Amino acid sequence: MQDDDELCLCFHVTRRKVVQFIRVQKPKRASQLSECFGAGTGCGWCRPFLRKLMDEANPETVNLPAPEDYSLQRAEYRKHKSS
Repeated sequence: MQDDDELCLCFHVTRRKVVQFIRVQKPKRASQLSECFGAGTGCGWCRPFLRKLMDEANPETVNLPAPEDYSLQRAEYRKHKSS
């Protein structure tokens, strides 16, 4: 996943926005990442990835899935969540 790829697909929040928010705001809890354009408050798929970025000293170096895989995995997650 590149910097301008969407991490929160519900609210179209990019990885770059989340990393910058973490660097500037220094949130203490993962739930505070919701203040970054609503990230993590939609379907919930991105929450583990948001936590992963927050838990790292250098969030820009965290390896996340490719956008295509990420989107497909989210579609499966939403399908199972709604059934």
